[in-house]
Amino acid sequence: MRVVLAEDLFLLRDGLVRLLQAHGFEIAAAVESGPELAAALAELDPDVAVVDVRLPPTHTDEGLQCALDARRQRPGLPVLVLSQHVEQLYARELLADGTGGVGYLLKDRVFDAEQFVDAVRRVAAGGTAMDPQVIQQLLARRSGDDRPLARLTPRELEVLELMAQGRSNAAIAGKLVVTERAIAKHTANIFAKLGLEVSDDDNRRVLAVLAYLDHGR
Repeated sequence: MRVVLAEDLFLLRDGLVRLLQAHGFEIAAAVESGPELAAALAELDPDVAVVDVRLPPTHTDEGLQCALDARRQRPGLPVLVLSQHVEQLYARELLADGTGGVGYLLKDRVFDAEQFVDAVRRVAAGGTAMDPQVIQQLLARRSGDDRPLARLTPRELEVLELMAQGRSNAAIAGKLVVTERAIAKHTANIFAKLGLEVSDDDNRRVLAVLAYLDHGR
């Protein structure tokens, strides 16, 4: 699996290269700026891009914008974005095209090698990997009594958070130590209460839930 990596901090970039290589990934390019990232994505056709949001020369959202431009040129290009802080605008932009293969993680997650590598693989396979803190903030913004989210039970909210992270019903069942059948029932209730069409496609359901939570704020 070929990876284009963009991170301006040398030590972190070098560490990520070594970590990914140790888990069987091929590093097609490891760059430190927006222009280098844009060129690498255009020329190398990677299986997945792992991108820091803030890159030179602007140090604003250069990395994210390069990734979004690349996804417009190649719809569905898997992109995992790394950020120092939770920025809901970035998560919304990443999800806006409605296709899979996207992830948004805080850089703290990088230090959990297993979690980080799992996120890269999930995104590369066309799935979704959203940082739990992003999901928690989205849930908090929609938690007023006049919001449909208020109709969910505490357990359904817990299932929704795990679902939005990209976990399958089986994975959620394992996490909560319940049966997969129980999770399927919770999932059906969540979609019904939120007015969302039930789907067996994990990626589409996560995107639908996130889109619902992130719009109409």
